Amino acid sequence: MNRTYQAIGVLIMRYDRIDQRTAIRFLPIGYLVFAIAVLTIVRPGFADEADATAGIDFFETRIRPVLAAHCYKCHSDEAKSPKGGLRVDTRDSIRRGGESGHAVIPGKPDASLLMSALRYEEFAMPPSEPLDESVVDDFETWIRMGAPDPRDRTVEATSTAIDLEKGREFWAFQSPTQPTVPENDGWGYNEIDRFLAKRRAAAEVVPVKDADPAVLLRRVYFDLTGLPPSPEAVVEFVNGTSPDAFARVVDKLLDSPRFGERWGRHWLDVVRFAESTGRTRNFPYPFAWRYRDYVIRSFNQDKPYDQFIREQLAGDLLPAETDRKRREQQIATGFLAMGAYDLNERNSRVYRMDIVGDQIDVASRAIMGVTLGCARCHDHKFDPFPTRDYYALAGIFRSTDVLNGYTNRRRNNQYADPELLLRLDQQAPTTASQQGKSEQRSRDVTTQQQVRRARDKVQRLTQLLER
Repeated sequence: MNRTYQAIGVLIMRYDRIDQRTAIRFLPIGYLVFAIAVLTIVRPGFADEADATAGIDFFETRIRPVLAAHCYKCHSDEAKSPKGGLRVDTRDSIRRGGESGHAVIPGKPDASLLMSALRYEEFAMPPSEPLDESVVDDFETWIRMGAPDPRDRTVEATSTAIDLEKGREFWAFQSPTQPTVPENDGWGYNEIDRFLAKRRAAAEVVPVKDADPAVLLRRVYFDLTGLPPSPEAVVEFVNGTSPDAFARVVDKLLDSPRFGERWGRHWLDVVRFAESTGRTRNFPYPFAWRYRDYVIRSFNQDKPYDQFIREQLAGDLLPAETDRKRREQQIATGFLAMGAYDLNERNSRVYRMDIVGDQIDVASRAIMGVTLGCARCHDHKFDPFPTRDYYALAGIFRSTDVLNGYTNRRRNNQYADPELLLRLDQQAPTTASQQGKSEQRSRDVTTQQQVRRARDKVQRLTQLLER
């Protein structure tokens, strides 16, 4: 979060998008009715790329694992002769169905034979015992959203092996190198602008003129604080003559508490911050605000990014000069504790591994920009992550206690467990030997080997009590 890089965000030009649907109101009512009818019939399953990505993620995390665990044995390429002529291991085959008809009709769960089987109506699948109600609800949601399914091959290979060495050749897994800065063509203000100018020239794109002072001020205010400038601030900036007026505005906004509130929200979105457990039993996290405020303070304090990450992964193991600093580091580990957990899961081992899966997923997505969670059920299809590496990492997180105040081992229908909370006045390791080892383990924890060292002790993750 170096301020040099923060200031780059000021150069981002934002343009208001006109919602195309607003144009419909100018059509005569007859055309409007016709347009709605056509859109209803032929609209795609997703409105935009973001929805499509969310749909695929839903399939990969909620649907594919269930199909693999309960259906593939009898209804896939693994079976010598799929029962009833039904295969569910490719998109086309699960939609085509078998001898009884279409198994999945996108957008129509009640007309899909798969739902009838899962509900034990006309058919009964899996034949051994019905799936949990929450899982059946997931299938209904999936079909209702259009049954997004990336398995576009005619026959899906049974082997999930990947070429790890070839996968590592992808540019994202290469060490960064210093690029050659293009020559200055007279446009722009810094080296980043030169790269933009080179690509723009290659595409024969002509830049628009610079924004006028009032528009520029409005953009930087919204970029850095999410709030518009006051009329007085606009007048002062427009009428100002100082050559460094814009730089002073940027510094003022970076020093504002609103900066951390604005940009902290982006990080909170990335780490799936919420104030309740979600899923089948939606209980509140009463102390979630402590982690939220920690993130906001970190941005406003211009905390170095590596320190920001270390505190969230292993804050309870780091040495602290003061009690206040120790409490802040303990609060930071809420990063790993505040997930969406199914407290109705009766199998304690499944419940525990679901928590581990959530921790691996959020850490890999937020910090590394990859989807390690895909390797929970099979070798990753695109990135060089085999399942064995996933479970090696899972073993590290498995040795961690999650202290968020809830358990699935309920007694008398009570899910809250005060013993699963960490008091902020609880002491962390204080001996010189323990502190030295903790400090060593905290360095560069984004690599698997160093994370393993950092988490060889029971991690006290926190959804914390009052001081």
